[in-house]
Amino acid sequence: MTSSHESTPAARYGLLIVGGNLSHQENYSRALAADPRVRLVGLTDESDVPSRRRELNQALADELEIPYIEPYEEALAREDVDLVCLCPEPERRARMTVAAARAGKHVYVDKPLCTTVEGAREVVAAVEASGVRSQMFSLVRSSIGRRCREVVESGRLGTLIGLHAELLFAKGVAGTADLGQPRREQASAGRFTWVDSKRELFCVGLYPLVLFEWLTGSRVESIEAATANFFFAEHQANGAEDFAALLVGWQGGLETTITVGRSGWSSHPGHGIHQVHLVGTDSTATVDAHRPRLEIFSDAAGWSQPGTPHPEDPMGFWSSTQEPGGVTPKTDWWPLAEAAADDAEYFLDCLDDDRDSDVPVAMGARAVETILAAYEAAAG
Repeated sequence: MTSSHESTPAARYGLLIVGGNLSHQENYSRALAADPRVRLVGLTDESDVPSRRRELNQALADELEIPYIEPYEEALAREDVDLVCLCPEPERRARMTVAAARAGKHVYVDKPLCTTVEGAREVVAAVEASGVRSQMFSLVRSSIGRRCREVVESGRLGTLIGLHAELLFAKGVAGTADLGQPRREQASAGRFTWVDSKRELFCVGLYPLVLFEWLTGSRVESIEAATANFFFAEHQANGAEDFAALLVGWQGGLETTITVGRSGWSSHPGHGIHQVHLVGTDSTATVDAHRPRLEIFSDAAGWSQPGTPHPEDPMGFWSSTQEPGGVTPKTDWWPLAEAAADDAEYFLDCLDDDRDSDVPVAMGARAVETILAAYEAAAG
């Protein structure tokens, strides 16, 4: 039997993946493997991961028809590995990315880069010292990101003086938070993700921060922030915010505001609010992920949220659990904007051309530093 990932003459990048199902590796590995320049070498992880994480890793390895290679250090030492795609838990991400870079492998990393400023700086230093290429996943190649760049580069705004982003994911069964218990933010946290929740400033706030730096080339100078629990009891129980608002000052006088969070399946007819408002000295513009669109009215049964969410993924984070968890697609809105460009394909183009990505780990490190400063500001 011939594997579907058998090497071809054009497959010049051997890919090692870290992490398995119930992570973004479900998507990244398939996007990278779909490119004819890539051959899948295997899946790996640290040897002391919990048994359930090992099972989820093995499940993805079986689906992709690739070996599970241990230990991690031996997998990195393989000469047929050129590129490592890393999706371990955020708390493990820095040390595993550092090890991959020091082994001389290019790195494609899940977002956010890691959970500490020190870890982020270690990743950047390892990549720079090894001379490898790096990219962190972001939304800059989404339709909304590319349309924002077209507006800025058109010149019709004049000088760009302000940006505002709203990004709230419509997933999870909302309405269970106790609004009588206002959130009390802590300046630091040891954990950012759980089975049933994520710290949304950490996981979602990164997207507009990276987009704004990508659009302007500017760096953050100041930040004010507030976090809240408006929607989910799960977030309150874990000490995780489901909503955050930021006021960010940038070099050159640019002022931006950011609203991010998770607001529940029933809060929006699509995937959730996703808009960017651009303010210039001559004019303004709004870019909306759901405009232009078709709105469908028919006698079909209306969409309904899952009655009993998946026990390992009640918020509907992962592709593999959505169908068994009763998550069905919303079909009333059909956005007409062109599809997102392939983030994985862009990074492979960078490797072909021996050039840096426009979202390298250094940009991811700056976003981590800003997010952690935002938590301190919200706690103050």
